[in-house]
Amino acid sequence: MAAGDGSPELIGTARRGYRPGGALRVHGVCREPVISATGYGGVVTHLVSDDNRWFSVADVKPGGSARARGAATAPVTVGATVLDHAQPSRGGLLINGATVSPDGRLGSGKGVRSSPVAGLPWSSGPAAALFARRPAETVTELLSTGDGTGEDQTGRIGELIGCDLVITGAVGDQLLARELPHPDAGPPTGPLIRLMAAHPHPDLAHTANLRRLATRPGLRVRVVGRIDPDRAATLRPLAVGPVPGTEATLRLPPEWLDRADLGYDRLQGAHLPPPDVCPPTAPEHTGPDMLADSPVWRVRRLTELAVAGGRRAVAESARGGGSRGDGAALRATGFHTAAELSGALGFEADRRTRDTFGRIRDDGTDRYASAWLAAAFHLTSTERALVRASWAAE
Repeated sequence: MAAGDGSPELIGTARRGYRPGGALRVHGVCREPVISATGYGGVVTHLVSDDNRWFSVADVKPGGSARARGAATAPVTVGATVLDHAQPSRGGLLINGATVSPDGRLGSGKGVRSSPVAGLPWSSGPAAALFARRPAETVTELLSTGDGTGEDQTGRIGELIGCDLVITGAVGDQLLARELPHPDAGPPTGPLIRLMAAHPHPDLAHTANLRRLATRPGLRVRVVGRIDPDRAATLRPLAVGPVPGTEATLRLPPEWLDRADLGYDRLQGAHLPPPDVCPPTAPEHTGPDMLADSPVWRVRRLTELAVAGGRRAVAESARGGGSRGDGAALRATGFHTAAELSGALGFEADRRTRDTFGRIRDDGTDRYASAWLAAAFHLTSTERALVRASWAAE
């Protein structure tokens, strides 16, 4: 950026237009409530095509939680067809002359023609591909592409993933689960996965539904959601459904087409199997958090101090021995590069050369900025590596 020839990804993305998408047949997967910090609310319906391409129909406008609730059943236009979001999320659409934005949003221009078609359960059709891979493999792929800062990588992290889990308990606002390789397999394997509400707003049903699921340890459940890239082995579920081939799973109404949108559909006791049907599970011990308990928080504290307090605050911290203490703690746990970069940031923050009259001659702003960027970039990469490792831990 200083040279004037930086990548456009560093500058930002302008509003994008829609392009012709031809004929499409898409199948609904789930609805996602939207409540933004900038005063917008609504819903996004996620759909997948026969060739496993992802699309969405969005209805997001100024408004808060009330609009997010109401938009779930509000009319939405795709071409000349007027539906509510509940219909395409559990059904499908056959579209001719589709218009599609680069991020997969379906348009409703004059030439678009669509008609509703019968929906498919998650266990068949293109949605079944979500559950064909282990979550550790999917997460590793999502977090290993590029450097973690580009537009393509940011979009990939937001992709939906699917997995079959067994509920093992709850701690605070987290629902605990483990991967279920097969409905009739033995004890669950893989890392301890934390399920957290995608939207904790009390006007939405996410938190209440997770609490309902927590009342039935041993429950087998099929989950569609997003990974939380800033937490160890954490999933933000958007929808749940029954696991095929087992009685110890959800029992949803036929009109729900074997899925419950956690932001809108409220699970009841009748939707859960009897307690004696669920195999017993051993009490979970959460143990250390691979990311939260690592010493890289020292690097984050220093980089955030530079943003909040400026160069002088970092320099004062370095003079007070903070950099030496952080460096020793990081080296003792094997984070040698993080120790070197945090030490270099403190050194550059305090570097002041003066002329014979005592005036600052070269404040080294470029060197200081480079040191901060190096520390911040390494911090992001290290945290991503720790999150990736947390999904692969046994």
